[in-house]
Amino acid sequence: QVRLVESGGGLVQPGGSLRLSCAASGIIFSDYVMGWYRQAPGKQRELVAWIFSGGRTNYADSVKGRFTISRDNAKNTVYLQMNSLKPEDTAVYFCNAQMTSSYWGQGTQVTVSS
Repeated sequence: QVRLVESGGGLVQPGGSLRLSCAASGIIFSDYVMGWYRQAPGKQRELVAWIFSGGRTNYADSVKGRFTISRDNAKNTVYLQMNSLKPEDTAVYFCNAQMTSSYWGQGTQVTVSS
């Protein structure tokens, strides 16, 4: 059974930081491209960042220079370090594992508000 479990969300003031984690089980983690997506109320789910097994990364323009995705293949975990957070970053953040199949976590809420 594949499980992706996100953690680390919460309420933070504008300009603050959060670090999201996603622990995976039931897959050969190192084989998968891992991604973070987000969905704000009334909007479509959008890609935030992804990371290949070898470490190559890509980011949405809206988060470049502020967010950093990383992975620890030994711990089957992918991270999203979010700095300089803005109110428009408020969303539910989802972890995704992608290869021939695609798996999703349940999401973690991030709220940026003063």
